[in-house]
Amino acid sequence: MAKEKLTGQATAEQIQEWKAKHGDIFSVKVDGHVCYLHKPSRRTISYASVAAKTDPLKFNETLLRECWLGGSEAIRNDDDKFLAAGGILDRIVEIKTAELEKL
Repeated sequence: MAKEKLTGQATAEQIQEWKAKHGDIFSVKVDGHVCYLHKPSRRTISYASVAAKTDPLKFNETLLRECWLGGSEAIRNDDDKFLAAGGILDRIVEIKTAELEKL
């Protein structure tokens, strides 16, 4: 059985180009649509966090806008798809575990 093509789906070659340029790439799939994001920079996370202080949705809007590589514009423009994507966007912000040792 063939895999169903999603609206906004990138080619394997395009994904490899993005990986070579940006490192980690993420796909967000919502209701038959897909978009691609790169890992956010510290500047982007900071900007999104400040924006979220006045409007909680601004965090997701900022991450989506600043990390966007391509895909279905419906994920950015359709409220239902945007809210669904927003529910998982925080997962692209990877926080590693640090250790503190008093010497």
